[in-house]
Amino acid sequence: MELRHLRYFAAVAECGSFRLAAERISLTQPAITRQIHDLEDTLGVRLFDRSPQGVKLTAEGALFLEEVRKVLGMLESAVRSVKLVASGLRGTLRVGVVENASWDGIVPDAFSLFQREAREVAIHVAPMNTPEQFAALVDGTLDGGFVYTWGELPRGLSVMPLALGDVVAAVPRDWDWPAGDTIAARELNGRPLVCFPRQTYPAYHDTLVAACHAAGLTLNVVQEVPTEAAILSLVSAGVGAAIVNAANLGRPPARARFLRFEDLSVGMPLAFAYVASNPNAALQRLLRVLESMPRA
Repeated sequence: MELRHLRYFAAVAECGSFRLAAERISLTQPAITRQIHDLEDTLGVRLFDRSPQGVKLTAEGALFLEEVRKVLGMLESAVRSVKLVASGLRGTLRVGVVENASWDGIVPDAFSLFQREAREVAIHVAPMNTPEQFAALVDGTLDGGFVYTWGELPRGLSVMPLALGDVVAAVPRDWDWPAGDTIAARELNGRPLVCFPRQTYPAYHDTLVAACHAAGLTLNVVQEVPTEAAILSLVSAGVGAAIVNAANLGRPPARARFLRFEDLSVGMPLAFAYVASNPNAALQRLLRVLESMPRA
């Protein structure tokens, strides 16, 4: 028994005629009649009662039709699912994000546009810093990641530049800093500062320290923590000030103030990183969405 036998049987049952069924599926009447005879021989039952007026299902045939419709329906569903997966409209997409980049701007906009196109793709978002995302991309546990890029990329990774941000100062509100929304970097000299350890992201750390030195600021680091969320928690607690990604402006802490620098700039190059050979069609669809978006 082959799939075609089931299709021919369903067509004859629905049309009530070998001739009409043959016309529907573009087959000659003798050919479809022979196929039904072969199916009946295989099953060992008579599926139709034949008469000059047409054909009528036997009790066995009616039961068989119910099951055949289930099988054909499952097959159509499977074909539809495979086509959706192949076009990137169904499946799973594992994406890393540097958390502060996901609160405003191109990252949430990209997720929104993508989900409008591909509602049946489940996006699994993993908050990670950039080096963690690079490692996960290389070992295949992420499909892509929104990262900040300094220095050399790991071998095998490709990146799509998205936006260029900057840094701002974060100071505790209880420091009673003078009014205004700007600050000169040297005004932080002698102040306690909270920073991230160099091993978290050496290339970014070295870039930041060099830019501070050029602006006349010597960092007086009193505590190091690995994430900007933790850094801003300590700033809010009054432990010290910090220099953080301006993306944090999208979710300002209640007990910290953000001040823009008058004389210090550290470009924050946001990009989407991925492995070009990744076969996930949903990844390719997300890349097309990102390519279509305006750049900041």
